[in-house]
Amino acid sequence: MVTNISCYLFAPLDGLKPLRERLSALCKDWGLKGTILLSTEGINMFVAGGAGEINELLACLRRVPGLEALAPKVSESGEQPFTRMLVKIKKEIIAFGVEGIDPAGNPAPRLPARELKRWLDEGRPVVLLDTRNDYEVELGTFRGALPIGIRHFRDFPGAVAGLPAELKDRPIVSFCTGGIRCEKAAPYLIREGFREVYQLDGGILKYFEECGGAHYAGECFVFDKRVGLAAELDESGHGLCYRCQSLITPRDMADPRTVEGVSCPRCFVSPEEERAIGLEARREKIRAAAEPLPGSVPADNYRPLRVHSRHDGMTALGFLGDLFNHVPAAHWHERFSAGDIVDAGLEPVSTSRVVRAGERLHTRERAQVEPPVNPAIGLLHEDEAIIVINKPAPLPMHPCGRFNRNTLQSILATAYAPEKPKPAHRLDANTSGLAVFTRTRAFARIVQPGFERGEVDKTYLARITGHPARDTFQCEEPISDSPGHRGSRATGGEGNLDAMTKFKVVRRDADGTALLLVQPLTGRTNQIRVHLWHLGIPVLGDPMYLPGGKMGDIQTLGLEDGPLNLHAWKIQFRHPLDGKPVEFEAPWPDWAGNLPDDRQVP
Repeated sequence: MVTNISCYLFAPLDGLKPLRERLSALCKDWGLKGTILLSTEGINMFVAGGAGEINELLACLRRVPGLEALAPKVSESGEQPFTRMLVKIKKEIIAFGVEGIDPAGNPAPRLPARELKRWLDEGRPVVLLDTRNDYEVELGTFRGALPIGIRHFRDFPGAVAGLPAELKDRPIVSFCTGGIRCEKAAPYLIREGFREVYQLDGGILKYFEECGGAHYAGECFVFDKRVGLAAELDESGHGLCYRCQSLITPRDMADPRTVEGVSCPRCFVSPEEERAIGLEARREKIRAAAEPLPGSVPADNYRPLRVHSRHDGMTALGFLGDLFNHVPAAHWHERFSAGDIVDAGLEPVSTSRVVRAGERLHTRERAQVEPPVNPAIGLLHEDEAIIVINKPAPLPMHPCGRFNRNTLQSILATAYAPEKPKPAHRLDANTSGLAVFTRTRAFARIVQPGFERGEVDKTYLARITGHPARDTFQCEEPISDSPGHRGSRATGGEGNLDAMTKFKVVRRDADGTALLLVQPLTGRTNQIRVHLWHLGIPVLGDPMYLPGGKMGDIQTLGLEDGPLNLHAWKIQFRHPLDGKPVEFEAPWPDWAGNLPDDRQVP
């Protein structure tokens, strides 16, 4: 059997640090567990262990000046109710937070347990005031007692202010578990004008010890693994949920939703509900990061410029002059002088600085307000490895050109800070739908190569201008690797990259448009848009690849413009954690109409 003691004593103490060190060492040697709180106002302790070792501890404490009268309450349990031994120095041995209450020098009158029983046996008119927390009262209290109605003892003064005024003229007996809270509660009541106040000496546990369960209903809550003690001071079989602080009955213990230290039937959350709660919390963070748009506030924007192999060994001035041969040299001299040409560390560089292939310089655009974008970012899935987004349009994926903070990557970095999610692939700013991000570089190294090697199955929706000649068709026209007019790509040139896209007609509309399901089997820049443009049936709303083979001048649409009718609908790839296939689907956009029954591309 394990011997349990609980006791407190209000007494002026000094030399607390050496006393704490000595008690910590002794309790460790004796194999005792529990908590000892030391303060200049006294001691409060709950300790369990072997009977002999407990007696050694009490003898040691009674040799401390002021603690000679230490008298513990003793009970036994079948197992050790505590998990570790703590000896702490505190401002108060029972947290109350009210100055001027002195239990040692100015206590309230104590009422012995047997005297209280006699009063109750006689039916003497007395108010029994339960000063404990609500969840303790739930397990048991004196019949007819008035609960103070608090969740923490620090709330006691506020609760007293709400008591009926007529109670100030009635005799009150305050009680708690072992008496320590009433050492402060009762004097506080007297200070607040209650005329006849007593505190139950030794609390409920002393009453149980001397009087049994007379006039008491239920059990007494205790702050250890035993949780509830019956009037015989035996363990009641109840438990405590450490998540929601609810009492756990023996019947609850058998419930599969009860997991020790984790949950009980009242607070259990299924894995599906847990994920939903986590997703909604993250969605709120994303909304907070995107509204108002971060780029709506003036700030410096740093635009990266990559040094190509042909620029290796040039000066920084020569590099910029070659890269932007239409810009006068005087312009770049002014920018260098203003400190607006910086290196990767955002430090200004000189005109004569030699640049090397692969490094990046940046131009600093001061106090930029970025164009508005669509902030309606939809979080569809997240786990420890990946994030799946339903990207709105227009919204650039990553910083580029006029956009820096008003980008999906920048907004997610704010919502996931200190993480910096990395896009596993790219969507055009004007394209809506599924975008996959990885949460660490390690996962990026697993996921990104699959996109690059074409091992990811992607299905898009596209509404086009015109009706194709066949219901299923494909395009294998090579696409240029280097940007042309306004960053566009072209077909028909030498050295272009192989590209293949499959198409299936879903619906032919009377207005001359058609809805397609699209599978890009390669991943070239603007591939779907370029192939449909090449076939003479460009995507509806495309500002760059226009009908009749014409080329537009707009890269990113404005909020006031009609949408590009291209949507990344479905995606399937192997999850980086276990290598198993996972599939995600984004909602259909309004412009696509109703979802048909047959949605597959052959």
